[in-house]
This record gives sequence, structure tokens and C-alpha cells, in this order.
Amino acid sequence: MQPIIDCNHVHYSYHTLQGETPALCDIHFHVDEGEFVSIVGPSGCGKSTLLSLLCGLNEPESGTIYFKGAPITKQSRCHIGYMLQHDHLFEWRSIKKNILLGLEIQKKISEKTLLEADHLLKLYGLYRFKDAKPSQLSGGMRQRAALIRTLLLHPDLLLLDEPFSALDYQTRLKVGNDIGGIIRNSGKTAILVTHDLSEAISLGDRIIVLTPLPASIQSIVATDFPKELSPLERRNTDAFKGYFNQIWKEINPYDP
Repeated sequence: MQPIIDCNHVHYSYHTLQGETPALCDIHFHVDEGEFVSIVGPSGCGKSTLLSLLCGLNEPESGTIYFKGAPITKQSRCHIGYMLQHDHLFEWRSIKKNILLGLEIQKKISEKTLLEADHLLKLYGLYRFKDAKPSQLSGGMRQRAALIRTLLLHPDLLLLDEPFSALDYQTRLKVGNDIGGIIRNSGKTAILVTHDLSEAISLGDRIIVLTPLPASIQSIVATDFPKELSPLERRNTDAFKGYFNQIWKEINPYDP
């Protein structure tokens, strides 16, 4: 089966008046359809830079990133959804109008898409808040609205850049569990960048561990949890503790 993403020996550097700073060095991995891949590494190692390359916002200096077998272009970017650290909901629009924004921009509003929007709002517990303003919702509800906005565009790939980092710890656990379940149930392929190792393991089918800057791939760890376990339930298993200790030692080799 052809992978959705094939990152083929990618190098990237930052260029300023002061000179060149290598950021990514020989990044090589693939992501299969329906996979949830987490990317972790030391702070500032270039995780978000890698996401910018994967969605075509920046181009590699060398190497190639293939999306469904072809190099990423402006056309392929239409099939990639991107969730950022903040939900970027507009306060002057209702929740329903916020989730329809992408469809409006792409001129895809129709009776069918409006019915689908209502269906997703009901499915994920937001329908009774459809006329509310974002400030009237909790942080977790806002992130669910942001995800619905992304899912309505039917992306083949979801890129998640620390989407839960602005939430308090308890809400972050619940929202991560909810959104992880939503993504799996929808059959979407997802790549998550996070500083939270527990989050990466509880959500990921594989975890890509990056080295310090300039980032290269230190290891790729495949998880093996029973399919019926939710992300929260995964955290209570012995396997979870084993993955955590393994990856922690790789990221922090000098810690006792």
C-alpha cells in the first residue's frame, strides 16, 4: 500500500543575516493510511518546522516529501488539515458559523455540507451550542469545534501542532482522549507534534523520536495496545510505562 506521507532524506536550514542554522538533517520516514504518528524530541529541535514542511508551507533544501506518491504542491495542500496550538475561532461568529468557515472560503457551502455540519455538531456534543459565541464555551469544547471545522473539509491527512497545550492538565487529558477517539473513529491519518511524552504514547501507533537540533531521527517506536483501549485507558497499562521509560531515556540520556 502506498503511504500517505513519504519523507525522503529531508534536510532544512534557517537562513538569517547572521548565517545558516541547520534545523533538520536526513529526516526519513513514512506514514500509512489510517495511522496516528506522534513526533517528540527535545524542546526547540525542529518538530513544528517538520510539520511546516509536511504541509507544504516550506520546502526542503534537499530531499523530497511525497504526499500520496507525488511531491507536495499547492494542490495537495487542499487535502491536508492543520490544527494549531490555538483554536482560532472568531468571537463575532457563532460556533456553527465558525466551523463552516473553511467551507465558505472554498465555496463549498451546500445543503449537503450544512447537514453534515449539524451531524458532526450532534455527534461530538456541540449542537446545543451551535448559536453560542466561542467565549461561552470551555477550552475543550472550542478545540472540538476547531476539529469539526477541519474534518468538514475532508482532509486525507491531519497535522496536529501541540493542539492541547493551551489547556489545563485535566482538560488536556479529556480533550486528548476525545479528539484521539474522534480521529480514530473517522479513519483519518494524523501526525501529532507534542512536548508531552505521555500524550504521544497514549495517542500514537508509532512515535518518532528526534535528536536535538539539528534534528535527525533517533528512533521510531511502534506501540502495541489492544485496539479497544482509549488513549486514557492506554495510560494505565504496563506497556505504556515501558514505552515511556524507553523514550524518556532516549530523549534524556544523561538523566539517572
